[in-house]
Amino acid sequence: MNKKLLCAALLGGLGLAQAASAQEFDDRWYVSGSTGVNLQDHDRGTEDAIFGTVGFGKFLNPNVSLDTELNYQNAHKNINRNLWWSQYGVSVDARYHFRHADSKFWPYLRGGLGWQRHEEEFIVPLPTSPWKHKDSNAAVNLGVGMQLNLGRVNVRTEVGSRIDFDNKQARIGSQENLFTDVLASVGLTLALGPEPVAPVAPAPAAPQQTCADMDDDGDGVNNCNDKCPNSQAGQT
Repeated sequence: MNKKLLCAALLGGLGLAQAASAQEFDDRWYVSGSTGVNLQDHDRGTEDAIFGTVGFGKFLNPNVSLDTELNYQNAHKNINRNLWWSQYGVSVDARYHFRHADSKFWPYLRGGLGWQRHEEEFIVPLPTSPWKHKDSNAAVNLGVGMQLNLGRVNVRTEVGSRIDFDNKQARIGSQENLFTDVLASVGLTLALGPEPVAPVAPAPAAPQQTCADMDDDGDGVNNCNDKCPNSQAGQT
């Protein structure tokens, strides 16, 4: 009897341990937003600009999160601040977080792929000037950051670069094959849905009684070994 109770208690403990393990990270979807400074590649001929992002994502496991983000920036041209130049795009980025059980600060590495769109005005020696140029191209994101876990709301600070494979940008001088912008930002993530709760482990099943656990006539001998099953209590 005692062995069966001990086994039931051990099974219950294992169930609780598995439930806690299943909830060691918050896997809710979240929305995100950030703002910062885009330090433009000098070869662009543009000034540094403020940029913003919005997106959504989730943690795939305790260390890896995946985000989709939209970005936008509108920089002035060095040659003429009245000429329009804007850039916007979308990216998919993975972040690997170096998490510690007792710390709310999670340093991370970021890497991702994106697609950037450029729209700009440029001067030509014609009466129809300025002309407009539009083009799209691939981009690669790399970065490092720190995430502060506050529960439903997390804070992110990040420094990184975007390698922009734009080889058709209208500019004066030789044409570049790519541009590398440096981006520094601070942002927030907001988890959606109710707070996660650890699943309740099922109660251990009551052990099945056998004849060894029963004594119908109350004579102190279990039913399996009782050769006189109808004797009176206390009778030899």
